[in-house]
This record gives sequence, C-alpha cells and structure tokens, in this order.
Amino acid sequence: MQTQNYDFIIIGAGPAGIFAALRMAQKRPQSRVLIVDTGRAIAHRTCPARKNGQCLHCDPCAIVHGWAGAGAFSDGKLSLSDEVGGHINDYIGHDRAMDYIRQADEQYLRFGASQTVHGLNNARVDEIAYEASRYNIRLVPCPVRHLGTENAGPVLGAMHDYLIRETKTTFMELTSAEDILCQDGQVTGVRLQPRGSEPFVAVAPYVVAAPGRGGAQWLSETVNKLGLKTQNNEVDIGVRVEVPNAIMDHLTRDLYEAKLIYYSDTYENKVRTFCMNPGGEVSQEYYEGGLAVVNGHSYGDASRRTGNTNFAMLVSTKFTEPFNQPIEYGRYIAQLGNMLTGGPIMVQRLGDLLKGRRTDVSRLRKSTTIPTLSTAVPGDLSFVLPARHLTSIVEALRAFDHLAPGLYSQNTLLYGVEVKFYSSKVLVDEKLETPIHGLFAAGDGAGITRGLMQASVSGMVVADEVVRRMA
Repeated sequence: MQTQNYDFIIIGAGPAGIFAALRMAQKRPQSRVLIVDTGRAIAHRTCPARKNGQCLHCDPCAIVHGWAGAGAFSDGKLSLSDEVGGHINDYIGHDRAMDYIRQADEQYLRFGASQTVHGLNNARVDEIAYEASRYNIRLVPCPVRHLGTENAGPVLGAMHDYLIRETKTTFMELTSAEDILCQDGQVTGVRLQPRGSEPFVAVAPYVVAAPGRGGAQWLSETVNKLGLKTQNNEVDIGVRVEVPNAIMDHLTRDLYEAKLIYYSDTYENKVRTFCMNPGGEVSQEYYEGGLAVVNGHSYGDASRRTGNTNFAMLVSTKFTEPFNQPIEYGRYIAQLGNMLTGGPIMVQRLGDLLKGRRTDVSRLRKSTTIPTLSTAVPGDLSFVLPARHLTSIVEALRAFDHLAPGLYSQNTLLYGVEVKFYSSKVLVDEKLETPIHGLFAAGDGAGITRGLMQASVSGMVVADEVVRRMA
C-alpha cells in the first residue's frame, strides 16, 4: 500500500482541526500538515433541505461533514468565556483557557469576524444577574461575538484559503480515516480511504482526532478498537422555544444571548438556555439517515431580522454505568418526533401542552406567535419527550417568566426535538493526549468541547504541544 509522509495529521476539518493547522502554520511554518475530512471543501457544501425542506440523504451529509464542520451553517456565536461551550478549563485551567480564548478570538477577527462584542463591560449584565438570583436562576456572564448565519461560513472559508494557498497544509476532502495506526504504544499514522481512489497510509508521529459532532460515532468506535477508555457525557435533550421579540428584547439587547440555568423543582434536573437568536428563525436540520432535529439561527444583517426570538431549552442528564450510548439515546428521542409528524419538526403551543391536548392546525392559526418554521407540523410533545424532560422544561419556563414576562404564555411555541449529539468523552490528559503517545483528541466529537470557541481552543492546545516536541 502506498505511503505518504507528514509531520502532523488532523482528522476532521471542523474548528478544532482548522485551529490546530493555523497554530502549526503560525509557530512551525515548515511543518507538513495533512487535514482529512469525510465531507467536502466549504465551497462545495450545499444542503437541498435548506432550500426546499426535503432531505435527499446526501452522502456525506453537507450539514455536519466537510470544511468547518457543523459550524459552517451555524449561527456563529463565539462565546468569550471558558464557562460556556465545553470543559476545556478542566484540562488547562481557567487562566490558560481565557488566554487561549483571547488568541482564538484574534484569529477570528483576522479572518473577518465582526468587531462587535455583546455583553462586555455592561452594567446591565450585573443587574440582570441580580434579578435572576431572586428566582433561583443563574445567569452565566458571557460576552458573545456574533458572526451571523450568513458570515460563519465565509470566515471559516477564509481560513481554508489561507492555509491551502500560503502554508504547507494539505486538505483532502471526501476522505475517510479507516484506522489509526499504532506500534508499541506510539501512533504511527492513519490508513485513509479517499472516495473513488485507492487507500493509502499517511505516516506521521503526531495525529489528532478532531472529527466534530458528525464524526462522534466514528471516534467512539475507533477509541474502542484502540482499547482506550471513555467517560459518559451529559445528554442534552429538549425543545426550541419561540416568542415575540418584545418578550426577550430587554435581555438580548444587552446580552445578545441570555445563558440561564435553572434546576427544576420536581426532579432537580439542570435546564439551560442555549443558542438564543434575537430576531432569528427556527430551522430544521438533518443528520445521517434523514433524522430531522430542530435548531435556530439569526443573521448578522439587521435588515433580515424577524419579529421573533428563539432559543433552545435543554435538559441535561448525567447517566451512569452501564449506559454508554448518548448518541443513540438522543437519536431515539428525535426519531419518535419524526415518526409522529411523518418526518418534519413538531410544534406545539405551550397552552395546549399544559392542557394536555394536541396542537392542531386550527389552534396554531390562533397563536399570536407566528411560527418562523413554516414546515413544522402541529402535534403533542408529550408523546415524544420523557415526562421528566417535559416537566423540567415547563418548570423552568415558569421560573424564567419572572425575568421575561410573557414567556410562560399559551402562545409560546415549542418545537421538538432539539438534541445535542455528544459522544462519550475520550479520556485524555492536560495536553489532550491519549495514553497512546502522539495521539490526541480534540473538539466536540471527542466530548471535550461544545461550541465553536472552545473547539478552536482545543486545536490550539494540541498544536502547541506538538510544536514543543518538534523543537
């Protein structure tokens, strides 16, 4: 079998992989770096479902695979706090994490990110946090730089153009990593399978597995084959809430994204708001097999602002042994929703849910909150989500109504299912290295991070360690 030699191999072209390559180019420009991804270059990524609402089961799925990963079509929020978007501070500590976030933010600015930061040095943030504490709600202070749905792809695409044109980085699209190769406890390379070509072995003393959420299942299977240990992650499942801007504007005007945490009264489950989109749109996204899940986004262009704000409400559950299938569990819940609607996303008025009845077309027409996802099918979420999750969400909505009067209204819309696919966490050390020397794991697919910024930071952490050993 043919072999090709590199200094560093990156599996996955999401933010973790991209920032690992950027860091290598910055600190050791002579290094030969290979990035492989099962998806396409960002210029070739298109999703038919984004235009006509119909999943054509593209292979690979353009939403989660390819350059920039799921971030290419995301709302593009860069959380400038180590409290949000993952667990990177568990590995490198608060001070280092914040320093890396600052450096990653500078890179985003370099490649075209907006100069505006929401919630920074704003006295209103402290006032909102004080008010929230009266109702057992915690506001997580987090400055946010918002790229916008239309800008996230171009910013991450500019990074691609720079790396390919001006550095010794090679990107191979539509290429699967079949096996990570090791000998005597040391990584030696990766056996790769480009689509339509013969397999070959890429040889390198350093490899980072950073496959993103789309490759979480692959990574779980791979680490099992290598005999590496994993740890259960939390499973986040819930709904996307949509209300008129008038209900949320007094929070989002200063914070952009109000990150609220509440522990439900009945079960004491952690309920958190996530991915808040002022003036945004609810969207439907597809994963492999045509699985439809709900999401949301908003544009950087103020002229495209809608009359509604949407955000996720997720119930976090930490399962213990023998449970070890967080992805399969999340898919199962989402599939129930798809089954009841015939495929699309389900929507229900909060008032109908509280009365124990299904929202139908006539009841949805009476809603004063006009749904921005026109393809959503009215239904009953109590047939989809476990009672524990629904009860926790309802109790959190009732509590949040103290901060946003009108949120706990019969016309508040709930879309389901929103689920975040996190793999079991790969056990790594403070350098994000596995027990196999030279093999690292980074990003969302490794269960270490949960968002653009911390995924980017994890790639930089790995690259810095590789550069140190090469010196």
